[in-house]
Amino acid sequence: MNKMAIAAVVLAVGAGGYFLSQQGTSVVKNDPMLDYIPADTLAFSGQLVPFPLKSYLYSIQGNYQAYDADNMLSLDDSSSPQERFFISLYKQYMTVLADPETLLSTYGLPDSLKSYFYTLGALPVMKIQLSNPTAFWAELDRAEQESGLTHSMGKSGDVDYRGYALTDAGEKEKIELIFAEKDGWLTVTLNTSFNQAELLETALGEKKVEHPISETTMLQDIAKKHGFMQDSISFINHVELAKGLTSSDGNMLAKQMTKMVAMEGEDPFAEMKTPVCQTELNAIAANWPRTVMGLNSYSITRDESTIDAAVVVESNNQVILSALNKIRGFVPSFMGDSHENILSVALGIDANKLAPALSEIWTDLQTPEYQCAPLAEMQSELSDLNPSMLGMMTGMVNGVKGVSITLGDYKLTEKNGEPSFEKLDALITVSAEKPMMLVDMMKPFYPPLVDVDLKDNGDPVDITSLLMLPPELGVSAKLAIKGNQLVAYTGDRGTELADFIATQLLEPTGFFNFSVDYQKMLTPLIDMVEMSGEPMPEELLMLKDYNMRLNMSVDFTDKGIVIGSTVNSKANAK
Repeated sequence: MNKMAIAAVVLAVGAGGYFLSQQGTSVVKNDPMLDYIPADTLAFSGQLVPFPLKSYLYSIQGNYQAYDADNMLSLDDSSSPQERFFISLYKQYMTVLADPETLLSTYGLPDSLKSYFYTLGALPVMKIQLSNPTAFWAELDRAEQESGLTHSMGKSGDVDYRGYALTDAGEKEKIELIFAEKDGWLTVTLNTSFNQAELLETALGEKKVEHPISETTMLQDIAKKHGFMQDSISFINHVELAKGLTSSDGNMLAKQMTKMVAMEGEDPFAEMKTPVCQTELNAIAANWPRTVMGLNSYSITRDESTIDAAVVVESNNQVILSALNKIRGFVPSFMGDSHENILSVALGIDANKLAPALSEIWTDLQTPEYQCAPLAEMQSELSDLNPSMLGMMTGMVNGVKGVSITLGDYKLTEKNGEPSFEKLDALITVSAEKPMMLVDMMKPFYPPLVDVDLKDNGDPVDITSLLMLPPELGVSAKLAIKGNQLVAYTGDRGTELADFIATQLLEPTGFFNFSVDYQKMLTPLIDMVEMSGEPMPEELLMLKDYNMRLNMSVDFTDKGIVIGSTVNSKANAK
């Protein structure tokens, strides 16, 4: 197991896992922790207002089941003490996860907390509030005793810290995982032989940075630009990453890498530091400056939590954004997060504009002709993927604006020892300018359609026989053209949705949407297994009380590529 990978996983926990409540526009401005975070940080995730962790854990209680960690994370005689240590911590976490009170007391966490994740150049730093540091140290002691890994004590400024070696004793370069606590704040970071002593002091909060993020309006600007709650902001800074890779002293990352090269005698990024690569790579980064994440809204009680968040890949490339916007098609309005249905998947795509839009993107990526070797190689490979050929394929689905599948409801039963549908409500749609033309084009490829007497806005046609499903499944379906919609449906709910979608205008409303109610989807299946008397599969048993709903979307705006998600969880009564 890669030790650096283990350390990265540990540091990533909490980096973006907690979200915030909105308390006003002065939160960012008045946060003293931001004085220790550099403005050129590569990544940042800030829990700037105490998050109601205890209530949130209760609201998801039962929705995260303990997996068999012994089988997932097997150990043998060759396993290192470091591996045993981290696996011990993980197993303990999975053990206490189901009980919020035990989890908080085990790690010494408060009912509501703040947390931060950021980088000092390449050095990751995580900070999280503790209410009982003694409990946290006791948990590390337990893992040490179980794994055989021991820590060394160190001091940086006035702060004592524990260091756990991630490298073997005989290795030239040394890497330690650092844990320290000061004024109720736990710091988790790394210490390496490349580090200067003052860098660790900064990470542990003993020294402020010269140009802190608190002296900028970066966080406020992100919140304002994307309509996020100002209290919860995260980002990855592509501009600073490019600057760090293409310069020798452009930011903290660049300076650290320059020192590493001096020690190692070889620069793996030398090719990127030529003047032409510097210019071209930084221009690309300026066009795609950041990936940001924030909250649109949230509500958390012990009984239920709803978190509406979004990730935006920011772009200033209006050519590509304009082309992506042209691709957007029709997504039915019932694909939202109301969760009246069990499962919905929709792809809104304008088939007529797909090939031209991709050609615009392809042309833009070919311009200008890059001189930087890695970029020139990429362009050369891209030139073989000319999307103009796609026009021939999309011609077969001319006028299509989107497709969707919806499972409204279902119930299983048993007939003659075989599973059958007692109830099935489902809908499949193809949204198009001329649905009848699509049917006519499909007939040569599927001859049974020739006998289907389908008319625009005519009576639905029974297509059960065309499905070629076993009769014992009890599935019957109808096909109809309703306005701009070619619909295949079954059941009362399917009929209702088919009639409803016919009333909607065929306009660009999105690109992709996925919505699922896990409890509604799994309950009939679990009931069926229980009725059969067969042993419950472990995978289903773990999800038996999974009371969670998810809605995810991908869309394009003039600000960038937007990935939205809304998660609703309800506590299960025990």
